[in-house]
Amino acid sequence: MSDPVRRRIDAVWRMESPRLIAGLTRLLHDVSLAEEMAQDALVAALEQWPEAGIPDNPGAWLMATAKHRAIDRLRRLKLAERKYEELGREMQEEELAMPDFDAELDDDIGDDLLRLIFIACHPVLSTEARAALTLRLLCGLSTDEIARAFLVSEPTMAQRIVRAKRTLTEARVPFEVPRGGELGERLASVLEVIYLVFNEGYAATAGDDWMRPALCEEALRLGRILAELAPQEPEVHGLVSLMEIQASRQHARLGPRGEPVLLLDQNRARWDLLLIGRGLKALHRAEQLGGGLGPYALQAAIAACHARARRADDTDWMRIAALYDALAQIMPSPVVELNRAVAVSMAYGPAAGLELVDALQSETALKNYHLLPGVRGDLLFKLGRLDEARAEFERAASLTRNAREKELMQRRAAECSEPRLH
Repeated sequence: MSDPVRRRIDAVWRMESPRLIAGLTRLLHDVSLAEEMAQDALVAALEQWPEAGIPDNPGAWLMATAKHRAIDRLRRLKLAERKYEELGREMQEEELAMPDFDAELDDDIGDDLLRLIFIACHPVLSTEARAALTLRLLCGLSTDEIARAFLVSEPTMAQRIVRAKRTLTEARVPFEVPRGGELGERLASVLEVIYLVFNEGYAATAGDDWMRPALCEEALRLGRILAELAPQEPEVHGLVSLMEIQASRQHARLGPRGEPVLLLDQNRARWDLLLIGRGLKALHRAEQLGGGLGPYALQAAIAACHARARRADDTDWMRIAALYDALAQIMPSPVVELNRAVAVSMAYGPAAGLELVDALQSETALKNYHLLPGVRGDLLFKLGRLDEARAEFERAASLTRNAREKELMQRRAAECSEPRLH
């Protein structure tokens, strides 16, 4: 198979697999079996399309093939009768034998995708399992790609995904969008997973690269889909806004050797104005929906303050500090407080920020968080307390698992000695 044909098939799979798995899950009520049948259809496409050509409607072709494979599989395993009883009127044998594939493919596609998102991000799964399953089912990534993204072995990731699907089956998680009060709880889980995927791409927790742009792109794609499927949910638009604005800085966040470039040192001419515009539009949409800004929309508002500043010196740090005050009220956490301390230091001076950071020293959650000594070192450096600053930067370097961030902290530690040479 030629590389161009393989790339086209891969692209079709990335676009169509979430819809395919979602539609099959609606019919089969089993996400594991649905994915297996979808994979069978992909194998068939890899065998037939290089010779026959890619169909005009590849999604319909894959759906038809997958459903035929599903029927054959059920019959071969002598599970058809039980499955038909479970599906009841929804899926009669005669309809399966001669289905209207185009109609089935188009039926409730949006609802199916939304249901699949809520299944993949179900709280019955661990956060890590939710992230892996989301990338697998909704982004079409291979197990190897997901394993490399999160720096674990392929067998470990494969086991994680298998266990996640088994857990969903054993818990009898219904293929539906939750209603009432449960919707808010489950939506929070969905948004958490999407943002987790984005953050792992935006600032990798470990490895040699500071960023993994492919993960940012997948998270953004998921967020945009969710915003179309749930247009009245302000926090969905808030998260999309936050990701769009943060993604706009990607090209400015790395130096020529792949080293990190911090926000205030970035060349803002390299920020993507299209993404900034999309982010500001999404934030406006979240604000229009009313009800007060939630955690993601507040973080997006903070990101918007940076996006609107043509120069670092133009940043409205007082507004950012006030927004962090509001964020700390509705989403209190030591990490939010650390970020608030940075904003306060920029608005009111490093001494004011250091006072807040010192109050966080005893926080158990930040005990091994490299950014705590990193921030403290920066504030001490600005106050001229260089020996203390160097010790903090060295501690930050020892705590981070990312090679690029370690180099940055070591460079900052070395800077603490430079003034003494003059």
